[in-house]
Amino acid sequence: MGGESTTRTAPHSGGTGTAPAGGSRLGQRLSGAAVALGLVLFLGGFGWAAVAYRPYTVPTSSMTPTIDAGDRVLAERVDGGEVRRGDVVVFRDNSWVTGSLVVKRVVAVGGDTVSCCTDGKLTVNGKQIQEPYLPKGSLAENQNFPTVTVPRGRLFLLGDERQGSLDSTAHLTDAAKGTVAADAVKARVDAVVWPWKGMLGRPTGFEALGPLSQPGPLRTIGLVILAGAVLVLGGGAYGPIAKRAGRSQTRGTGTEAAGVR
Repeated sequence: MGGESTTRTAPHSGGTGTAPAGGSRLGQRLSGAAVALGLVLFLGGFGWAAVAYRPYTVPTSSMTPTIDAGDRVLAERVDGGEVRRGDVVVFRDNSWVTGSLVVKRVVAVGGDTVSCCTDGKLTVNGKQIQEPYLPKGSLAENQNFPTVTVPRGRLFLLGDERQGSLDSTAHLTDAAKGTVAADAVKARVDAVVWPWKGMLGRPTGFEALGPLSQPGPLRTIGLVILAGAVLVLGGGAYGPIAKRAGRSQTRGTGTEAAGVR
């Protein structure tokens, strides 16, 4: 009939091939799995760090320039039997400081002989030790001291700032000749984290005397935490990104106008 009219509109959904708002079901499942895995890695990394490491604030400048006064360090929990020459350790010895932890560098272990100085260098077991961690231009020790034989199960420790460090050389007249029991060690310093200085350098000057300690798992822990953060952020961003992409595709297809005929 002449007065008859027909109205036609485009379909609202289906047939266009566009993904539902927020992304496909598979994408949503994968993003959820990524967030869950990321949380496990992120929180697990911090949990691992809490078990393996202890934070300390160093109160004095006796380890300058390696560690300055007020620096925050992370020290791996270790047994005294794991300590090697060149390690920077945290220990407690009430004959040195009552009720406080001390941070020094181990330069000799049980059975070693240590003396200073020969041609301005520390000597351990008759070998001159290169110590690049000392302040530039400083002496290996501010005084000559006689050869000390370190008893088994004990350690001889010095500060990197030899001029003002109250270390084993300040206790040479004690019954233990300045040495500290290995089991007094609470942890081994791996890194200075505040202000950030990173991992401590390897004490390669002691390599000729025996194996050095291997770095702790701090780098691995950092990578685990970083991977977890990336997965959480990436998985969480999938939904909003997919939603925006879906809207863009919808606008691009347009709408068929209604007509009268």
